[in-house]
Amino acid sequence: MSAETEKGTMLINNTMKNIVTIGGGTGSFVLLSGLKKYPVNLTAIVSMADDGGSTGRLRDELGVLPPGDVRQCLVALSESSEEMRALMNYRFENGGLEGHNFGNILISALEKISGNFVKGAEEAGKILNIKGEVIPVSEQDMRLLIKLKNGKVLKGEAQLDHSREVRRIGIDKIYLKKKAKACQEALDRIRKADMIVIGPGDPYGSILPNLLVRSIKEAIGKSKARVVYVCNLTNRKGQTDNFGLDDHVSLIEKYLGEKIIDYVIYNIQEPPGNILKKYTRQEGKGAWVHFNEQSGKRDHYKVIKAKLLSAKLVRYSKADAIAKTRSLIRHDPDKLAKLIISLL
Repeated sequence: MSAETEKGTMLINNTMKNIVTIGGGTGSFVLLSGLKKYPVNLTAIVSMADDGGSTGRLRDELGVLPPGDVRQCLVALSESSEEMRALMNYRFENGGLEGHNFGNILISALEKISGNFVKGAEEAGKILNIKGEVIPVSEQDMRLLIKLKNGKVLKGEAQLDHSREVRRIGIDKIYLKKKAKACQEALDRIRKADMIVIGPGDPYGSILPNLLVRSIKEAIGKSKARVVYVCNLTNRKGQTDNFGLDDHVSLIEKYLGEKIIDYVIYNIQEPPGNILKKYTRQEGKGAWVHFNEQSGKRDHYKVIKAKLLSAKLVRYSKADAIAKTRSLIRHDPDKLAKLIISLL
């Protein structure tokens, strides 16, 4: 598809299309990095359940909302200099700030100054000259509870990555300690959306916490927008053991509701053998999300298959306390964005 055709697809009566993304973490960062290159109105709705690493420390010590996932989305949408984006991602490696991320500290300070997280994020967006907007799914305190298959309940989203019990026993379900009200701006953007993109990202950590917030899944269900789910590349032990594409969709629909998803994007490109072996050692033989061509479950959504794997391996700072839990591979932002725009 040519640039002129893509632009024409998105411009009807001189009005740009509205794309809303729902997720968190590096998945949203990758997606937004690609989508910002197209003439669309972008809104990133971001999970507020994160309580690990630098984000968790700021949340506990300052009583702020978790800034980490919002920071990643702001950096992805930024049209500022490379130095400014690097500054927002800079992680201190020693001293009293060891492990803290500069961008997280800035967003927390702006929340304190403005007295409001949404306003703080808006100010950070102005500093970074972002294309689009980043909105928290809720401005209330979201504390994730994880019920294991043996009935035990763990507290905190960070347990997903750090608890041996999660990996050994497995997850039954997740829910919020207290009901959280959706941010009104988030609901407004969903209602006006032409397309809603869910994912990519780990379901329990990045996607499903958004759907636990009151009125979010109802707003998506009532929206006239096309709903696209970007399936994750890999599985996590204790969370999505040996999951195929259909299992991932079923899990999302368990929390979102059935027959809401219109398209599912699936990557058919495998990583280099050494990377795949590393994931297999960490997450088991079913680490790579598989696809069963013969499944008869897909009566209400269409699967879009493409080679979408990024050729670049991810590197993390030595000061990142949770670097070992982060992904080594990602979707290619440009390939993923181009495919999504073709559906729009």
